[in-house]
Amino acid sequence: MAVYLDFSSAIQRLGEDTIRARYGNLFQMYEKIVDDNPYKTPMMIYPAIHYTMGGIWVDYELQTSIKGLFCIGEANFSDHGANRLGASALMQGLADGYFVLPYTIQNYLADQIQVPRMSTELPEFAEAENAVNEKIKKIMSIQGTKSVDSIHRELGLIMWDFVGMGRNKAGLEVALEKIKEVRKEFWSNVYVPGAANSLNNELEKALRVADFIEIGELMARDALMREESCGGHFREEYQTPEGEALRNDEEFAFASCWKFNGEGNEPELLKESLEYEFVHRQQRNYKS
Repeated sequence: MAVYLDFSSAIQRLGEDTIRARYGNLFQMYEKIVDDNPYKTPMMIYPAIHYTMGGIWVDYELQTSIKGLFCIGEANFSDHGANRLGASALMQGLADGYFVLPYTIQNYLADQIQVPRMSTELPEFAEAENAVNEKIKKIMSIQGTKSVDSIHRELGLIMWDFVGMGRNKAGLEVALEKIKEVRKEFWSNVYVPGAANSLNNELEKALRVADFIEIGELMARDALMREESCGGHFREEYQTPEGEALRNDEEFAFASCWKFNGEGNEPELLKESLEYEFVHRQQRNYKS
């Protein structure tokens, strides 16, 4: 299913220069993607893979079913995919963040003043603090030749090319191998200038990129395991004859969680079955 945006009457009325000034960057991106001139022919607009997504349930204060956990922007409630119409997705995030959450989260926080503060003397706190300090010490000791940004871009390109909204088995296998190479490069050749005991933006970025490498591999591994198309996950091998996402609820109606078993060891897949009491799972179809 697609609709077409015809700018011919607007161009005739306002002139091409006016339309170019207003929408030039959008038109340029469109032409680069589809190799068609939107000033001359109508622009084809059609639902992308993320239109198959659902959203996280929230109440009227944007709080999820987990007390204290709030969800704002396009990810909340049922019309997740329908919300993702370019700027409207940004608008929802802004509206939730600026105009809704400041007036709703305070109702939850007001009760928290009575909750005793967690002690930092607990062994779990000391363990977490020591782990972070050890990671910082390790990163700062490398002093290699690659900047944090260059490794970040390399990882981003892998995720873009092979673990995007549309993926396939061969590409995901390539991604896993390439991410292993990026991890090895990061932990043997990253360069972080400055000191660890002062304000250091490069160190902060390095810690984030280290996490990005882990979550990137997790995403690719989970996507490779799930042999179906569902939600924001579209496997090109699993689609209906009409190009819709092809679900496999018989084998994959579960939420997956991967247990870390130590460096160099394969993680363990843990499954939590998805049971719906009132909602009937069914194939989405945007043609009807």
